[in-house]
Amino acid sequence: MKYVSADILPEELLKEVQKYIHGAMIYVPKPEGVRRKGWGEKSGSRKYMIQRNNDIRLQFSKGATIEQLSEQFFLSCDSIKKIVYSKIK
Repeated sequence: MKYVSADILPEELLKEVQKYIHGAMIYVPKPEGVRRKGWGEKSGSRKYMIQRNNDIRLQFSKGATIEQLSEQFFLSCDSIKKIVYSKIK
């Protein structure tokens, strides 16, 4: 959770909140219906991993060995096996 200074609030609202909270931290939840972004959605890492794994599966189906894929993608043989033998989500 990211800390944000109360200076962003309008002065009247800040004074009203200070009547109840004296220098303590307060948590303000997101409105209902707003979902938290999943891992890698914001940075694009999720898309990259999905594309990389699809590339690995494609090359494996075309005859590339586990060892070749391991060297090409800089992953362990066990990681490559997990990718090629897992079901696609």
